[in-house]
Amino acid sequence: MAQVSAKLKAKRRLRRKRHIRRSVSGTQARPRMSVFRSVAHIYVQVVDDEAGHTLCSASTLEKDVRGSISSAGNCDAAKVVGAKIAERAGAAGLSRVVFDRNGFKYHGRVKALADAAREGGMEF
Repeated sequence: MAQVSAKLKAKRRLRRKRHIRRSVSGTQARPRMSVFRSVAHIYVQVVDDEAGHTLCSASTLEKDVRGSISSAGNCDAAKVVGAKIAERAGAAGLSRVVFDRNGFKYHGRVKALADAAREGGMEF
């Protein structure tokens, strides 16, 4: 089987993302938790789509997160970011969110982040 090019992979992910975003939308009562995964880092933000505001965010680029991980592009880093977003969302009074995997498959780092956020008290 031929190897899939990077452009085709990106195109497929964006197609999945558009399909997901048709049905997933964040409200003030239940905002959307959006995950973005790059090769080197992972980012997550909790968004109120009605108001167009980011309520809280976390990523592997933050100093306190970088100090506690050896590599920013693995599952251990995703678990730290998931715990951090759960802590910040709890401080903002948010416990229920809608999970938006942003077109990425639900395994590996995305799953590790989601599981850590659930352990931190988030419900989705």
